[in-house]
Formats: sequence, structure tokens, C-alpha cells
Amino acid sequence: MAWFKRTKKSIDKPVPPDERSVRTEGLWTKCPSCRTIIWKKDMEANLHVCPKCQHHFPIGANARLELLLDGRWVEHDAALTSTDPLKFTGVKVYTSQLRDAQRKLGMKDAIVTAEGLLDGRPVICCAMEFRFIGGSMGAVVGEKVTRAIELAMSKQVPLVIVSSSSGARMQEGTISLMQLAKVSAALARLDEVRVPYISVLTDPTTGGVSASFAMLGDLNIAEPGALIGFAGPRVIEQTIRQKLPAGFQRSEFLLEHGFLDAVVHRKELKGYISSAFEFFQG
Repeated sequence: MAWFKRTKKSIDKPVPPDERSVRTEGLWTKCPSCRTIIWKKDMEANLHVCPKCQHHFPIGANARLELLLDGRWVEHDAALTSTDPLKFTGVKVYTSQLRDAQRKLGMKDAIVTAEGLLDGRPVICCAMEFRFIGGSMGAVVGEKVTRAIELAMSKQVPLVIVSSSSGARMQEGTISLMQLAKVSAALARLDEVRVPYISVLTDPTTGGVSASFAMLGDLNIAEPGALIGFAGPRVIEQTIRQKLPAGFQRSEFLLEHGFLDAVVHRKELKGYISSAFEFFQG
């Protein structure tokens, strides 16, 4: 038996879903390293680095250029796009993958080439975009990097390439693997004319990119905690059937074992590169 009984219908109007609570989605993020909850604006002000543990969150190609270059820059070869030479069809049709990434990110492929100033010094700077099919290197990325090298050579200005990549793009098969030799040969010509090249490796830099231009700089710099290597640690463990050392393939491990020249915090990166150019050209 009910103790109370409603005798009249409620006059309260239903509250629209949008007005029931304050919207907070997307305003906070959790650090994957220390699990700290971070206010988005605080994160942006700190260059997308966790203020507690200094974990470096990934940032996009344009954000990277804004971090390194002074004000505005001129973009080169922005219209280059893949023609899907192999007519590749896997779980998803390659042309559909390209079209989706292009529409989502507003760029034709996984790298941006810019000409601008770094602390007042003219530079050519390339920045890779991991969100574009894992920052993979196909014919377009290889061609744009090669053209950037040739532009730096012709203008006699330093070159900076910021890598963030899963490696060669399997949808382009051998054509993507050809880019390793093509880019490496162009860097050899750049070295012959004594134009400085600084490579910046971010999380992650793997596969064919780490096996070519990412590790061929006159100075190879990495951000803290970046995963750098050819095959991933899980693949290596499964192959050799052994447990890898703690921190294997992270920036600090590679620096300790002589594979990098420096590990530099994001806040200090621009100043570090500027000082390096002073050394190279002093």
C-alpha cells in the first residue's frame, strides 16, 4: 500500500538535456603518465606538457611550426597529393583513407614544409602530422622532404625536420620504401655543400622514417620520453623472446647509448636549435 499518492499532475516542464548540467567535455585531459587531471587552457599555456610530471603530449604539425618559427611562414608544395599508384585495397580503400584524413585535417598529406624565421634566422622547416595515417611516409612525404632539402641547398639556409611517424606507408608498397634512399641521397648532397640539418625526433618516430632522415641530422635531438626505433618494443620482445630493459627505445635510453645528441624539453627546443645554428655557422 502506498503511503503517498500524487493527486495532481506535475506542472514542472522537462529540462532540456543541454541545460541539465554544465558542459565540461573536452575541457579537461588526463596525463597518461602521472594520471593528473589537467585543465585544457593550462595545458595549452604549458605547450601541451604536463605541469606535474613533464610528460610531453603529441602536438600537430601546424602547432609545431608555431612553436619553432617566428610569426608567419610560407608553405611550400601544399598541393602535392598521392595518386594511389598501387590501387591499394585492404580493410579500407586507400583512396578513402586519404580523402578522410584530408577532410579531417585540412592538409593533403602527412607533412608540412614551411619557410620562415627561427629567432630571426631564415630556415626551412618540415613538421610531420601523426594524425594523417600515422604520419606514414609515402611518395608525397618523400618528395616534399626531398624538395625541402633542395630548397635549403639552393638558398643556403639551415634545415629542420620534426619527425613523428609510424614509418613507411604500406599502402604504397615498394614506392614508399624507395623514399628512404631518395631522401638519404638528398641529405648527402646537402652535407656536401655544408648546410646544417637538425633532426627533431618526437613521440613516436619509428620504421622507415627513423631508418632514414630522422637519424641523419648533423644534430639529432629528441623530446623527453619519445619512442624512437625501427621495430616497436612488443615486436622485438616477441621476436627475441626476451624482456627488454626498462625505458628501452625511449629518448633517454637512446641518449645514454649514443644514438642521440640531446634530449631537450619542448620549452627549450627553439632556443636550443637557435644556439646550435650559431655553433654551426659561427
